[in-house]
Amino acid sequence: MATTNRPLGLNHHALKALAVAVSLSGMSSIAHAEDAVTGGSMPGSFKLPGSDTSVKLGGYVKFDAIYSNITQGVNAVANQQTVDSSIPVGPNGSPTDNKKGQLTFHARQTRLNLATSTPTEYGDLTTFIEGDFFGTDGNESVTNSNGFRIRHAYGALGGFLAGQFWTNFFDENVYAETVDFGGPVGEIFIRQAQARWTQRFDGGEWSTSVENPESLFAISGSPLTAGSATPFRSDRDHYPDITGRLKTKNDVGTFNAALMARNIRIDTPAAAGAKWGGAVSLTGVVPIGNDDFRADVNVGNAIGRYQLSGFFPDGYVDAAGQVRLAQAKSAYAAYRHYWAPKLRSSLILAGSQTDIPSGGTFNGFNKSARSAHVNLIYSPVPRVNLGMELIGEKRTVVDGDYGVLRRVQFGAQFLF
Repeated sequence: MATTNRPLGLNHHALKALAVAVSLSGMSSIAHAEDAVTGGSMPGSFKLPGSDTSVKLGGYVKFDAIYSNITQGVNAVANQQTVDSSIPVGPNGSPTDNKKGQLTFHARQTRLNLATSTPTEYGDLTTFIEGDFFGTDGNESVTNSNGFRIRHAYGALGGFLAGQFWTNFFDENVYAETVDFGGPVGEIFIRQAQARWTQRFDGGEWSTSVENPESLFAISGSPLTAGSATPFRSDRDHYPDITGRLKTKNDVGTFNAALMARNIRIDTPAAAGAKWGGAVSLTGVVPIGNDDFRADVNVGNAIGRYQLSGFFPDGYVDAAGQVRLAQAKSAYAAYRHYWAPKLRSSLILAGSQTDIPSGGTFNGFNKSARSAHVNLIYSPVPRVNLGMELIGEKRTVVDGDYGVLRRVQFGAQFLF
């Protein structure tokens, strides 16, 4: 067998070939690096190869076990979350024996979302899409299927936002922490399509928006409601809902003052007309050590469907066919206390009420509501919340009938 004294037995041509191979290998490594998924600009996000766009997937799985003193119907959403308008009413406020007691398990609050952020010369281009499973109702017989629905779907460039999001009339960061998906009756609670501009300044920001209009009416003595307390939905909107909000932050806390103007319009064979109305919302969050206090006060004659679960009509049509607006007010106060770093409680008291215009009969329509929530929430690890909550609510309608809901709820939430 022939032998050689060249290192590793390589000849001159083999060395040249190896050098070329090493060079190509280095280029390949660079190419693979360019194709790699990298961390994005948002916490928990990533960037796709060859893209400046950061992508983040998020959401949570939520299980709820609920026992109520009353049942509100087969497959009723009101058995799965508080819906003030669905509390049955009567002269003495007590349900009939066949409507007492309801146990419900569900996972419909489970949520999925997708967020993106791309740097541009005009600021970050961001998008956000989120949904849960409180869409089309399924049934509890076999598969418990429920439809996916859009909660939010918007894009923003710098200070401009367009799409579906929380109304600008209310700061969503003020909502109290509850196990219940419905929440206290004093909330302004609405998501809708809008175009919004936000301008930041030292110590806060101001924002203004035009938002999707919709009018719900209580009609006196009209066959359109067949004597029931079902609001009539108008389909002839001419002007958007207009809002403006000022948000400030200082050493005491974060505060908002918001104004809203709405054109409440109806066009039916029995009545036609429109009126402009307005409302004011004041909110605040005040940290107190590790705890915090949250409050909300709303007043105006155009609150209507902006009240949680669309509790009030936007307008009233009296016996003469004239459009009337009613002064409404609502509020809540919430205190959250941390017993330990992983254990906390919230107490939330809330109320809402409206005046009823004269000149018509509006029996059965909502007059007022009161609610109380108290909970205990334990977080064994940062992305898991285990909670128990006691809930009491009272609904009163115009003719004085009322109903009471008492509920205990357990929830388990797993975020990702």
